[in-house]
Amino acid sequence: MNKILCCSLLLLSTFLLLPGNLLAADPPIQEVAPDKDFGMGPPATPAMANAADAAVTKPMAGGPFQPTWASVKENYRVPAWFNDAKFGLMMHWGAYSVPAYHNEWYEKHMYNAFSDWHVAHFGTQAKFGYKDFLPLFKNEKFNPDEWAELFKKSGARYVVPTAEHHDNFALWDSQVTPINAKNIGAKRDLIGDLCVAVRKQGLKFGVSNHGIENFVFINPKPEIKAALEAQKADLYDPAWAEFYHVADRSDAATVRFLTDWVNRNLELIDKYQPDVLWFDNGVNNRVYDPLKLRVAAYYYNSARAWNKEVTITTKKDAYAPDGNDAHQIGAIVDFEKVGSRSPAGIRTGPWQVDDPIGSTWGYTSNMKVSGADTILFKLIDTVSKNGNYLLNLSPMADGTIPEAQKKTLLEIGQWLSVNGEAIYGTHNWVKFGEGEHGAQNWRFTVKGDTLYAIALGWPKAKGGGDEAVIASLGSNVPLNGKIEKVELLGSSSSLEFQQVSDGLHIKLPPKPQGSNEYTFKITGLKPQ
Repeated sequence: MNKILCCSLLLLSTFLLLPGNLLAADPPIQEVAPDKDFGMGPPATPAMANAADAAVTKPMAGGPFQPTWASVKENYRVPAWFNDAKFGLMMHWGAYSVPAYHNEWYEKHMYNAFSDWHVAHFGTQAKFGYKDFLPLFKNEKFNPDEWAELFKKSGARYVVPTAEHHDNFALWDSQVTPINAKNIGAKRDLIGDLCVAVRKQGLKFGVSNHGIENFVFINPKPEIKAALEAQKADLYDPAWAEFYHVADRSDAATVRFLTDWVNRNLELIDKYQPDVLWFDNGVNNRVYDPLKLRVAAYYYNSARAWNKEVTITTKKDAYAPDGNDAHQIGAIVDFEKVGSRSPAGIRTGPWQVDDPIGSTWGYTSNMKVSGADTILFKLIDTVSKNGNYLLNLSPMADGTIPEAQKKTLLEIGQWLSVNGEAIYGTHNWVKFGEGEHGAQNWRFTVKGDTLYAIALGWPKAKGGGDEAVIASLGSNVPLNGKIEKVELLGSSSSLEFQQVSDGLHIKLPPKPQGSNEYTFKITGLKPQ
């Protein structure tokens, strides 16, 4: 059993055990990735990648960037706004939210592990394939201005919606592919409309593109494959061949697909001038380097003409040709999920972690949504380690964001309206925190000459009493400068404090109402 299959089975088994998701009738997923060395990208040779690159007809945007690692390294700079933003929103928004079952990989599993469930609810795959969900993805209640106002109130500084997920359905008005939201379902440019609304609120706007993973995404089980082939239906309907990429996975088809991937990205760049271009794991393989470099050079040269600071963000070593994800060239590394894959301690340099607001990335009917305290803990912890936190939302197929997700976002925004100075524009201290989860659990951030100590829970001294103790700031700890003032953000008065050998003792005011995270602003030191 290959490594990718083992990881997939482990992740699925964990998900299926979540409350409300265990369905005894569903068999375990037994799908094997087509080529373990390519992850979820299309198996290709260097010759195929070079042929795909040569087939791109759009000329390179003029500027200093050339499609080489040396040129990108020489000319790329991390946007200053990204380092300051700290909190962004992304979303998994697509036709998979129509069935709203299990997760955003519904297209993959409806032809395999969840095929019986699909047949019971929608009919056979020959009569109702994934393509038949596209007209139902109507977004009839989508109000981009309402979304953007909500995003602004959440305190997020940038927004990165899904332009295209693994299912190959473009959510923008595309001239590259006719299978897009302007032509089918919503009958509007979803990305373009949201782009205008988000920028009207003064937020940065990016797009995520998972499309390179479509080529090998669907692998029907034998009996479904045989039935569809015999009927020339759905996956084997010639009219939908370029949507599914199942019937033809020849070398020529691979080249066409890779060329199309580049063309879609160049179109997104030209139409929306994104501040962020986000790629998933499928682009990681080194074979795709000529294509990734073409996209990067085109994007960064275009941004020079727009007079904008922009960036690519992606997973692992996709833009780290030496294989070390700390050596990114022209990109910011992105980790998936706080805790399981994000850094356990301080990581210097820019990075971010994308993390779901609920139990699934895409909307499902029984998904569990995290409350503000859970998300704030992750946001604060990530920022204390020098990262950005990118929270994923899960809109419904009618274009609404569920009330539970709205509630969480608004409560995060309320906290940031008081405590945001300890998040935005900060960087890590010499240590990210101290203590265990509970009364004396602290996280630290720095801005200029100010040290922020964020209590994850209202602090209590070990012996009780109305004082907080920060052991990392004891009189026996070598510190640069002298503590002159301690304040609780949201309170108008300074707090009494005493610095002794076991820590900084702070006399606490009455406990404020609201969230369960509290920021103490400490001035007088010269934090590194």
